[in-house]
Amino acid sequence: MLDDIDKDLLKLLQNDSKQTNKALSHALGLSVTAVYERIRKLEKNGIISKYVALIDKKKVDKAFVAFCHVKLVQHSQDYVMKFEREVRKLDEVLECYHISGDYDYLLKVLVEDMEAFREFMVKKLTNINHIGSTHSMFMISEVKHTTAITL
Repeated sequence: MLDDIDKDLLKLLQNDSKQTNKALSHALGLSVTAVYERIRKLEKNGIISKYVALIDKKKVDKAFVAFCHVKLVQHSQDYVMKFEREVRKLDEVLECYHISGDYDYLLKVLVEDMEAFREFMVKKLTNINHIGSTHSMFMISEVKHTTAITL
C-alpha cells in the first residue's frame, strides 16, 4: 500500500524522473537514504516499471496520429494470439488494446504523414492474417496527453 509520501514521491518522479535523490529529499523533507530506499521499494514492487524519455513527435517527423479499430474474422485463441504477436512487431503502433464493443482492438499509430499511414495499412497492418475489417480515425489536434497517473 502506498502512503502519502510514496504518492508525493511518485508525483515528483512522474513530473521529472531525472531529479536527483538529493533534490527529491529536499522536496519531501526526507533524508537522501530514505528517498533511495523508497524508490528501490517502488521499483522492486513493480510500481515503477521503467524510466523513459518522452520525445516531441513533431521534432522527429512523426506527428501524424491515427487510431485504428481492428476486427478479427473470428475470436479463437489462435487468431487472437497470432494477431497480438504480429502487432507487437509493428514499430508504428505505439499502443494496442484488446477492447469490448464492435471492434476487437484499438491501435494508436504514429507515422510521418497520410502517405506513410497508407503504406503502413497496405503493407503491414492488413497483411496480418485474420483481420476482418479496420476503421481509422485521424487526430486533428491533441487536447490532452499525459503519462502521469494521479494517485
